[in-house]
Amino acid sequence: MFLKDVYSNLNSFIGNEFELSGWIRNHRKQKNMGFIDFSDGTCFKSLQLTYDENIENFEGVQSYHIGSAVCVCGTLKTSEYSKDGIEFSLSRIKLLGDSPEDYPLQPKRHSIEFLREMAYLRPRTRLFQAVFRLRSIAAMAIHEYFQSEGYVYVHTPLITANDAEGAGNTFSVTSYNPFDGKEHNPGNDFFGKPAYLAVTGQLEAETFALAFNRVYTFGPTFRAENSNTKTHAAEFWMIEPEIAFCDLNGLMDIEEDFLKSVIKKVLERGDDELEFLEGYTKIQLRQRLGALCESNITRITHEEAITILKNSGKDFIFSPEYGEDLAREHEKYLTDEHFSSPVFVYDWPKNIKAFYMHQNDDGKTVGAVDLLVPEAGELMGGSRREARYDRLFTRMNELNISTEEMYWYLNLRKFGSCDHAGFGMGFERLLIYITGVDNIRDVVPYSRTPGNCEF
Repeated sequence: MFLKDVYSNLNSFIGNEFELSGWIRNHRKQKNMGFIDFSDGTCFKSLQLTYDENIENFEGVQSYHIGSAVCVCGTLKTSEYSKDGIEFSLSRIKLLGDSPEDYPLQPKRHSIEFLREMAYLRPRTRLFQAVFRLRSIAAMAIHEYFQSEGYVYVHTPLITANDAEGAGNTFSVTSYNPFDGKEHNPGNDFFGKPAYLAVTGQLEAETFALAFNRVYTFGPTFRAENSNTKTHAAEFWMIEPEIAFCDLNGLMDIEEDFLKSVIKKVLERGDDELEFLEGYTKIQLRQRLGALCESNITRITHEEAITILKNSGKDFIFSPEYGEDLAREHEKYLTDEHFSSPVFVYDWPKNIKAFYMHQNDDGKTVGAVDLLVPEAGELMGGSRREARYDRLFTRMNELNISTEEMYWYLNLRKFGSCDHAGFGMGFERLLIYITGVDNIRDVVPYSRTPGNCEF
C-alpha cells in the first residue's frame, strides 16, 4: 500500500487496517504516547502516525530516530487535530533501517546553501520533494504534448564532432592521457578528430525533421561557460522540436500552444507542491501560471520593441538600440509594464543571431523569435531555418564556418529542402519559472557548475 493510494481515495480507507513502509520525518514523544510524521515518497503529503503505551516495545519505539525507515501497520481514523483531518493509529511498527541521532536533516528550517552541500539527502526535504516532483510532472507533460501532436522523439548524440558553431563554449571529449608521456594528436584520438559534448541537438534534429515531419529532442546539453550566475550550469536539459513545412508564424503558434499545455498539466497535477512553494517563495505561483495560460501572447518585431523602449520615457541602465540585443531590463519593461503579458519578439538583427536562421528579404534581419514572459524574461528562442543552399553557404563563409565539415547540414538544402523551423527551451529555466526557486542549482538533482562536480 502507498500513501498516494490512501490520499487519492480517503473515504475507502477510513476505519480500515493496512500496512505502509516509509521514513520518519519527525518524531514527537510524550510520556504515554507519541506522534510520527511519516512519508513514503509516493506523494507530497505526509501522514501523522499515533501510538500509545499499549504498542509492543513502547520504549523501543520511542527511541526511533528521524530519518529511520520503518514498516507500520494500523488503522486510518479521522482526527480534528491533524492538518489533513486524518491520523494513522498504530498497532505495530518495525524498524527497517535505523538513523543516527545526529542525522543532518533535523526538523528545522535549513538554509538552501546547507542543503546544496547535502545534495544526496536534500530530496528528503519538503522543499526538494516539491521541486523534483514538479520537475517530473513537467517532463511528463512535455512528452505528452509532443506525442499527442504526432512528433517523433529523437535521441540526438551527446558526443559530436561539430561544436554548433557559436551556440556556446564546449567541453572537449578525448581519450588522451596526459600522464603517459605521449604528445597529444587529435588525429590519433578516439574519434580521429576533435570531439565535444553537445551544446545542442538542433542540427541533428533537423535531419530527422526532414524525414519524419515533426520531431523533438529532450535531453542533456553541456556548456563550458565559467559563469557563477543563478541561471548558468555546465550541464542542463533542453527541449528542441523541429518542424517541417513550418514558417515563423506557425512556429510561434506551436510555442504558445506547447507552453500553455505544459503549464496547465502542472497546475492540474502539482497543486500540493505549488501550494507549499508559494509559502516558501512568497510568490503566487498558481496565479502567475494561470494568468499565463489565459493570456494572449503579443507579437512584435525587434524594431517595434526598440521603438517602444525608446519612447517609454524610462531611464534604462543600457540604452536600447536598433540592431542590438535586448537587456534583461528591456525584457522586463515589455512584459511586466508595457504589455503586462508574455511577448514574442521576432525578426531579429542578422548580425547578432546564428548562421542557420532564415535571412529576410530586407538583408538586415533573420526570422528568429524569442518568447519573453513576465518576471522571468526569455523562456524560449527559435527561428525559421535557412532552407536555401546558396544563402546558407554564403552566410557560413561570411562567419568562417567550415562548409567542408558541415557538408551534411548543407546537403539537407539540396535533397528535398522545404521551409522548416524549430525552437529551444532550457528545461531548468522553465522550472525556475514554475517553482519560483530562482537558482538553477536547486532545480537540478546534482548541479554541475564551475569548480563543482560533487556526487
